[in-house]
Amino acid sequence: MKKTIVWMFFSGILLLASCKGQFEKVRVSGNPELILTSAFEYYEKGEYQRAQTLFDLVLNNLRGDLRAEKAYFYYAYTYYHTKQYVMAAYYFKNFSNTFVNSDFREEAAFLTAYSNFLQSPTFRLDQATTLSAIDEFQLFVNLFPNSTRVEECNKLIDQLRRKLEEKAYSEGELYFDLKQYQSAVISFDNLLRDYPESPEAEKVRYLIAKSDFLLSENSVVEKKVERYQETITRCEEFLEKYPKSEYAREIRQIRKGSEEAIKETNKILRKSKV
Repeated sequence: MKKTIVWMFFSGILLLASCKGQFEKVRVSGNPELILTSAFEYYEKGEYQRAQTLFDLVLNNLRGDLRAEKAYFYYAYTYYHTKQYVMAAYYFKNFSNTFVNSDFREEAAFLTAYSNFLQSPTFRLDQATTLSAIDEFQLFVNLFPNSTRVEECNKLIDQLRRKLEEKAYSEGELYFDLKQYQSAVISFDNLLRDYPESPEAEKVRYLIAKSDFLLSENSVVEKKVERYQETITRCEEFLEKYPKSEYAREIRQIRKGSEEAIKETNKILRKSKV
């Protein structure tokens, strides 16, 4: 039994060395035809890194060659299969723009967007790739409105937009926690403008009213009345939309506090003029 295992082990090593040796012979052969043929063969066997290396050697020589289209498409796919999504997105995009009449163009356009989708980070990080993915999915839908992938694209766009929404909410919440209430109001207002159907809309409107109130309290006397009035407006808008909200009681207290604060502030302002 042990002899069999040892024999299989060394046989595997010899086979691996033989395959590597064959690949190296092709790679350094300087024979474009052999290299291209071998690149296709390695790709079909799922040896994407080797296929990529060989495609890299001959792609620039394929202009005008009928095999160029397939070679470029497979080359882009080698990056996708090896999870190099930045490069995959780049080469699929390049393919889609170059081979506009290709039967592979629809798939390449989709994979451009999907490669960006796979790179999209957690909402706490920079969302440049997320925005690129949304743009590419939208471009795909515009280019191929009858594609069977349109429904999937729209679902993925919704996922990505939800991530952007989460980031916008976290930024507003951070401003609130840092007591930068004016920035919090601006950030939350932008969120509601961009995502009016947000599932967080109720809490966002509550935080806007509360931020406005706290901003008013910390303002100079000359600005207090105007800001308390803005707070009252925010409170009334909230209560109109969410009269039975868990935040409704606190919002009514904020409104009442703002009304009383306006009266007190007006007294102070009148005395200062005397």
